[in-house]
Amino acid sequence: MTDGVAEQLKRFVFTSKVNIKGETKEEKLEVVIPELLQASYSFYTWPSAPVLAWFLWENRAAIINKNILEIGSGTALPGILAAKCGANVTLSDSVTLPKSLAHIQRSCVLNNLKLDENIRLIGLTWGLFLNNFESLGPIDYILGSDCFYDPTIFEDILVSVAYVLDLNPGAKFLCTYQERSSDWTIEPLLDKWQLKCQVHSIADLGANAGFDIHKLIGDHCIQLIEICR
Repeated sequence: MTDGVAEQLKRFVFTSKVNIKGETKEEKLEVVIPELLQASYSFYTWPSAPVLAWFLWENRAAIINKNILEIGSGTALPGILAAKCGANVTLSDSVTLPKSLAHIQRSCVLNNLKLDENIRLIGLTWGLFLNNFESLGPIDYILGSDCFYDPTIFEDILVSVAYVLDLNPGAKFLCTYQERSSDWTIEPLLDKWQLKCQVHSIADLGANAGFDIHKLIGDHCIQLIEICR
């Protein structure tokens, strides 16, 4: 119970079949996420987050020992999965949302991740350039799930991403988002900040494990994009 709102634990299980010396074996990882369903939107795991988490799980070999920053972490499912797969992860949310930062810490505790030992947590506000951007150290990947939920903050997100990419040549921003309006677009902002965008197909995510990703996203239209310089 947090501030009178009941906590619900949601378990996300990621599996895949791997061939080791001619023998098929199953690999499995579970992430436990606390949700406060009657509280702010940042305490709920929106469909974009597990889609991004599945993409990271299926590409986990590529993120081992990589330095990852998750922005707008919310319940932090993708970032926590990345940490449990061997990445060096920094989770973040706005410095103006101390309850959200505390909730992210709760997510870490439930997954046996110790702050400043297995994972980091910082306050980071989109569009607000404080010295914590420089203190991040080298970054290989930026993660974001459902950050583009309000057109008024699109530029704040992308200018922050562009700044981190400038500090880290070769880094990439992996982002999932839910299409909420055909009138919303980030294309002019990508041109303005000289960013390139590639769309990744999510059609076969989970197929190796017999998991139907479409059951996860329902009627929502989820896009997975990669942004770089």
